[in-house]
Amino acid sequence: MSTAIKRDVVDYYDTHPINERQIIDKLSLEKNTRDSLNVRDLYAHDQDHYGGTEATKILGDAAELSKDDLVLDICSGMGGPSRYLSTEYGCRVTGVDMTFSRCVAAKNLSNMVGLSQQAKFIQGNAQGLPFQENTFDCIVGQEAWCHVPSKEKLIAECQRTLKPGGRVAFTDIIRTDTISSFLLDRLKNEMTFHNLATATEYKTLLEKNGFTINRHDDLSQEWTRLLEERLRMYRSLSNSTAKSFGEARSEEWDIAYTNFVGHFGAGELGGVRFIATKL
Repeated sequence: MSTAIKRDVVDYYDTHPINERQIIDKLSLEKNTRDSLNVRDLYAHDQDHYGGTEATKILGDAAELSKDDLVLDICSGMGGPSRYLSTEYGCRVTGVDMTFSRCVAAKNLSNMVGLSQQAKFIQGNAQGLPFQENTFDCIVGQEAWCHVPSKEKLIAECQRTLKPGGRVAFTDIIRTDTISSFLLDRLKNEMTFHNLATATEYKTLLEKNGFTINRHDDLSQEWTRLLEERLRMYRSLSNSTAKSFGEARSEEWDIAYTNFVGHFGAGELGGVRFIATKL
């Protein structure tokens, strides 16, 4: 990944409205002391993807996770899905993310609820994972692989690090054939979406890398509704975002996310879920 692209993505998440401080502030309104927190107290705040824990449960169930599985969460952010999977399925989860501040937040939140051994986080690049071949039983990802420039390298790394018979379960933002190159450039600049794939391209890459596709769901209509709700949620955080990162960033975020949601409504962007098994 080029230095410029890495910097873009890191800057994007370093100034994201949902962050460790915002989560802690929310929790402080609900609990008198952090000492009484448990991991389920975080679920309403740390699931920075579409559909919350219900969406993560769908992935976990479809991937048939068990307590014996070693799971890799690629682009794990602040670790919400990793903590959920480790708690609800009993599996061990390693999260990898390129943004240092997200890794620190993931570790801090996990330590806070006593999950530092069950859900671990490291900084790393999805296009060159710092793990040996045939390490994991399952790989998961939720709406974050859109930031990875080379989907070819990403899927190849999934194949390399999964054990034979291992599963990959992910959701992601995709482009449709109706979106223009001009709008894709705008999304790259505003949302750091680099080289969005189509559903067909993901299917082809999975099969090319020796995966059997077990499930392929079109989430576009569901996500269009969820994104409208998320836009309202982000607007409710505008004061918090401005306080943390400045008024200009708060306004910039609103413009960018409004544009993004509009592309879903116009059918130019969509959502997809894949469950596949390594042969």
